Amino acid sequence: MKQSTKLALSVAAAAAAAGLISRRRRRAWPGFRGRVALVTGGSRGLGLEISRELGRRGAKLVICARDAEELESARASLAAEGLDALALVCDVAVPSQVDALVRQARERAGEIDVLVNNAGTIQVGPLENMTPDDFESSLATHFRGPLHACLAVLPGMRERRSGRIVNISSIGGRIAVPHLLPYAAGKFALAGLSEGLRAELARDGVFVTTVCPGLMRTGSAINAWFKGRHRSEYAWFAISDSVPVLSMGSRKAARRIVEACRRGDADLVLTPAAKLAAAFHGIFPGTTAALLSAANRLLPAPNGARAIRGSESESLATRLLVGRSSREAEKRNNERRDRP
Repeated sequence: MKQSTKLALSVAAAAAAAGLISRRRRRAWPGFRGRVALVTGGSRGLGLEISRELGRRGAKLVICARDAEELESARASLAAEGLDALALVCDVAVPSQVDALVRQARERAGEIDVLVNNAGTIQVGPLENMTPDDFESSLATHFRGPLHACLAVLPGMRERRSGRIVNISSIGGRIAVPHLLPYAAGKFALAGLSEGLRAELARDGVFVTTVCPGLMRTGSAINAWFKGRHRSEYAWFAISDSVPVLSMGSRKAARRIVEACRRGDADLVLTPAAKLAAAFHGIFPGTTAALLSAANRLLPAPNGARAIRGSESESLATRLLVGRSSREAEKRNNERRDRP
């Protein structure tokens, strides 16, 4: 190759790199101060942590959840930290409630600059104990809820040519794990929606970030639902979530999610283990399937279709092996509350 050709290619590469850096800087926000941020499922777990992080950065918070008592507890927790939040009751699985949520948020807080679709539910158990309603419930919460929320906020964002949407999917929305099939179906659908929205909305100044967390110490296992041998199902799920080497603390996760939102990043996979699993699955899908099939043989056998909450499924194993950081997260993130 001639020296002049090499020089031309080098100059072109440098220009392309500079262009990419410039574009990234143009879409990155300087911060969140004064911006209105709506967080669904903001009453506990990761949603509450994300709300805290946005509030600390100066955002005007709007949080929603189905449970009014739980929502008020979260609002009071934020207020105790000096963070004001408008708390609105909403079941994101009901489209009319989502429309009402966005309308009230606009009327009382202002135009929505940031939407975080975080509301979720987890059903754990073998396929034999799942029903079509379990799959419909997951799709209603994880896919249709975020879809309606996006459609409700997009006209304003497009008109202003500015906005951020963060969709909290899961590594389970990239790799379907046994005994989590309804959850995986909903999260796969959300990931597909999120990536498609990103492609279509970037030209309008609206940047969509798809977040796929791996195992996290949010304390949410006690509010998941378990079928079959519920104590055994809860044990593997809760203990896996609490292993420090494999899982990530919820505060660190929230910081990274909010920073990815600020920059307008397309994709964020949390935890090294989840990144490795996603990369391995992309290269060796057959081997991944074989490994998951082997893991499935070690999971509890079917034993009844009644769903039981994690807080009612504690055993000696979970009392001994679920780590302190997960127990602390249960309290900090409004998960550990007395329930009927």
